[in-house]
Formats: sequence, C-alpha cells, structure tokens
Amino acid sequence: MTWVLLAFAILSEVGATLSLRMATHAERRRRVWIVPVVVGYLCSFVLLAATLAQGMQVGVAYGVWTAVGVVLTALAGRLLFREPFTWVMGAGVALIVGGVLLIELGTPGH
Repeated sequence: MTWVLLAFAILSEVGATLSLRMATHAERRRRVWIVPVVVGYLCSFVLLAATLAQGMQVGVAYGVWTAVGVVLTALAGRLLFREPFTWVMGAGVALIVGGVLLIELGTPGH
C-alpha cells in the first residue's frame, strides 16, 4: 500500500506541474488551470506524508518521488507540449533511474 500511495503522490505532482505549464502558457482560460495546480500539489504532499506515515524511509520516498516526477514530466512535456528531449536528456533520465535503484538497493532489508 505504501508504494501505491507514493505512485499517486507522484502522479498528482506531475499533473500539477503540467497544469502549471498550462496556467502560465495557455492563451485562454489561464485562471482555470490554477485549480488543478493547487489541488494536485496539495494531494501530492498529503499522499507523500501518508507514504512516510506508512513507514517508508524519507530518503527513498523523496528520491523516488522526485526522480520519477522528473522523468514523467520530461516525457509528458515532450508528448504534450513538443518540448525537446535530446539524447543528453535521455542519458540524464538513465542516470536518475540508476541512482534511484541504488538508493533503494542500499536501504536496510535489501
């Protein structure tokens, strides 16, 4: 259940970040996008707190939350907004994934 909470925290944060992009760049109805920004970030932090309350270590939870958030946001930015995604960025994503795996493998019990 802990990982499910963390997954929803990540999805909420990514959704809020993408909505923030719309709130700052949309030609029409910019104010409308503020609602999902606020709700998404609020849900994200509540779910992250619930993840920590379930016993996940803060270093693992925050590391996975931020790393997966960066990767998903970069990929969604490419797909939704046609933002660049270069091979250097892809290498960065690979390094992020490797770093998160090392953090997870380095925790007691693995």
